[in-house]
Amino acid sequence: MSLPYQKYKRDRAFSLETREWPSKSIEKAPVWCSVDLRDGNQALEEPMQVEEKLEFFKLLVSLGFKEIEIGYPASSRVEYDFVRELVKRDLIPDDVTVQVLVMCRKELIEKTIESLEGVKKCIVHIYNNTSKLQRDVVFHASKEETKKIATDGATWLKEAAKGFKGDIRYEYSPESFNATEPDFALEVCNAVTKILAPDPEHKLIINLPATVEQDTPNVYADQVEWMNKNLQDRENIVLSIHPHNDRGTGVATAELGIMAGAERVEGTLFGNGERTGNVDILILAYNMFSCGVDPKLELSNIDNIRHIYERLCKLPVPERYPYAGKLVFTAFSGSHQDAISKGLAKMRQSGGVWEVPYLSIDPRDIGREYESLVRINSQSGKGGVAYVLERYFGFKLPRAMHKEFADIVQSISEIEGEVEPDRIMEEFKKAYIDKKEPYHFRKLRTEDIPDSEENYHSLVELTYTDHGVEKTLTERGNGPIDAVKLALQQELGRQIRVIDYTEHALNSGSNAQAAAYMHVMDAQTGTTTFGVGVSSNITRASVRAMFSAINRLFAD
Repeated sequence: MSLPYQKYKRDRAFSLETREWPSKSIEKAPVWCSVDLRDGNQALEEPMQVEEKLEFFKLLVSLGFKEIEIGYPASSRVEYDFVRELVKRDLIPDDVTVQVLVMCRKELIEKTIESLEGVKKCIVHIYNNTSKLQRDVVFHASKEETKKIATDGATWLKEAAKGFKGDIRYEYSPESFNATEPDFALEVCNAVTKILAPDPEHKLIINLPATVEQDTPNVYADQVEWMNKNLQDRENIVLSIHPHNDRGTGVATAELGIMAGAERVEGTLFGNGERTGNVDILILAYNMFSCGVDPKLELSNIDNIRHIYERLCKLPVPERYPYAGKLVFTAFSGSHQDAISKGLAKMRQSGGVWEVPYLSIDPRDIGREYESLVRINSQSGKGGVAYVLERYFGFKLPRAMHKEFADIVQSISEIEGEVEPDRIMEEFKKAYIDKKEPYHFRKLRTEDIPDSEENYHSLVELTYTDHGVEKTLTERGNGPIDAVKLALQQELGRQIRVIDYTEHALNSGSNAQAAAYMHVMDAQTGTTTFGVGVSSNITRASVRAMFSAINRLFAD
């Protein structure tokens, strides 16, 4: 059964004929205004109480917000008391302006001004809904009646603020701006501006809310640009936007709105708010940061921000949430893991501008850790498994060995699900380092035997156990490893070919150990495998790698 799409229509409210915003880019951060304590708080199933709001306020201050909407003091006792507590405890820094919201109603405006007594710097934000839908369905008001609500509110606000001793600024929002006829929104805003008479020292904030997203972000950008070009007294106005996220495009709406001329953004941490929420200021800020723009906020510890938010708001941040989610810097796909590990290796060598595939920013810059960068499951590839061994344990597997060990880990992940790094290391030791049966290397004595004035052969005395029985073999070869191989070939009656050999230090200092990797072939069957040996002596590590490989070839 198909969805009843016929009952809906796209009522595109506006289209700008000549637009400039598509050629613009975001080059500096806007003025950020957090509305967590009002717009976000009112949308919580359990709104924060005074002490919780105080803690959240302190968080916002620590993050560098200079404008913070602290509530709607005329709406309830808790909201009013919170404003008073901020004043009584002297918690508002001198460089922070607090903002309060109030309807265009005389008695509410007067109570709001009363609540602000003692505040040094504040913004009083008045609003009324101007959209055709709200005028017709909710308020049953004409355009003139709707405009009068706004102008009356502005008049009452200016009158109530006359005796206010602090520095007060004004803000006006035509609520549901994006669903309002642009010429009418402009008419109302200009009428409010004329009454409030802003000047360069006390600019009026005209805030344009996308109260309920109804169209693609480009339409909103057209509306914002048109207002930006047509508002009266524009030099004394701060153009602000307040996007919601009903269509899931709040971030894009805000970014295009900034490109269209907005100088200020109202939003919340993690996009909390009514319905699908407000625009997420964190995502906006980190997006700017990823493009080399200073977001002008202190966001270097996203985990701490998330923990406080989740505790106070009692809302979880999804694991795939941009920047903050637990899995956003984690790769499960094999091709992704391989690309990330190569990119990180290159960054360690070159430094400079961040360029790592699949990672838009360095996780360390926002307090995340590389330890969770790659996780292994049944979809992971050879690159991811190799990366985990190198990143966590220092083993740099030869490229040809990646698939052999990855197949072992994949078979485990298909049964157990995600495989943690310690489990991967456990299997690596079991499959290679501890592969000591049925042939267990015990000790080796070597002696260089000259065969000419410049060349030497190696004479080895090899002791090992064969199914628990100790044996000693003597052989000579081009070097210790060749001699050991020849001795074992003769004893086992099998032709062994060494395809490749690599080694590296596992750590440094007096107790440094080396890891050796040997790629060998059973010449009779063509079967190949790797062996791994570890020792503080590189020759012993190499012999152990050969025994590891022989046990993998011939144990059965």
